Amino acid sequence: MIEVELILRLVISVTLGLMVGVERELSHKPAGLRTHALVSLGACLFTIISIYSFSIDPARIAASIVLGVGFIGAGSIIATRGHVQGITTAASLWVVAAIGLVVGTGSYLLALVAAILVVSILHIKKIELSKS
Repeated sequence: MIEVELILRLVISVTLGLMVGVERELSHKPAGLRTHALVSLGACLFTIISIYSFSIDPARIAASIVLGVGFIGAGSIIATRGHVQGITTAASLWVVAAIGLVVGTGSYLLALVAAILVVSILHIKKIELSKS
């Protein structure tokens, strides 16, 4: 029975990652559906492994996830002639990793609310642009 729940956690993390990735994809950002789904899945999988397979403190794996995603996010930020792009995409990848980590611990409602908040926040720019 535990394996079924762990598989469910992976599916939920991918679904929530896709939810955020759809917005990034529709905004024509380089990190879209697949990237967000994979980051969420990876974070969830590392969390599950740290809880159920290793005899170390799971907080160490969580810290490593944050560090690793920081490198991915840094790669999505481009600075040219005083103009910086990709910070929001980097932030969305970072928070999707956190969502995957939360799903990996079994806190589904918290992860769902976080994903809804992320998508809502990402829509703020569209609201701002439609006013001008």
